[in-house]
Amino acid sequence: MYSFNSRIRYSETDIENYLTFESLIDYFQDCSTFQTQEGPATIEEMAKKGTAWVLNSWQVVVNRLPGLGERVVTGTVPYELNGFFGLRNFYMDTEDGERLAVANSVWTLINMEKGTPVRIDDDIIATYPLDEKLPMDYASRKIRPVEGAAIYKAPSKIIGMHHLDSNLHVNNGQYIRIALQAFDYVAEKNDLDKLRKLAKSREKIQIRAEYRQQAHLGDEVQPVVYVGEDSYLTYINDDAGKPYAIIEIKGL
Repeated sequence: MYSFNSRIRYSETDIENYLTFESLIDYFQDCSTFQTQEGPATIEEMAKKGTAWVLNSWQVVVNRLPGLGERVVTGTVPYELNGFFGLRNFYMDTEDGERLAVANSVWTLINMEKGTPVRIDDDIIATYPLDEKLPMDYASRKIRPVEGAAIYKAPSKIIGMHHLDSNLHVNNGQYIRIALQAFDYVAEKNDLDKLRKLAKSREKIQIRAEYRQQAHLGDEVQPVVYVGEDSYLTYINDDAGKPYAIIEIKGL
């Protein structure tokens, strides 16, 4: 287990001074990066080998998003390393131990030049000591289509530098940000009250993300929202209609 202490900053909050969902994702990603930089398998050392971790899926459960100035503890728990897969939990707590959010994630170690999986080596095993997985209601990493859903298009976006991470791929949190904006747009334009409330909710929500392919600088992404009875998905597609990522939101 690895953790760090912080305080919710103004730059991380929304118009009502609550932590944004994408900022929560940033906290989780920063936490795993901090652990990585303890080494020996640092980002720099992995770059020399031409390898990097690529995220396959997120499941993030939010009990409540903290507000401006709250002091929080963000942690990560690697709990399985197997072949070329790495599985880890994340959490955010208050200093008093209230569990604000918990997450599960699945990662693949990739040769960045060939785009193929690479087996985990001893340096990675030493960098990520394993611990017991955290208690949560674990969902499948695969997101199923919504049968009989109404389908709505949201405005397309051109990928800019601000969407990218150090691998020159769209950052995982940015896909979720694009999806949340698409949910909000479709809800407002089509007067979908349940989706509107869910997209703006700051408590008792779950977001799952499944990543299919990488978007790069200059690519155009087309969010398509599928609205079922109680199921809401955003497919973030390429210009051929194939998804870069699929994002699901639901209330708890």
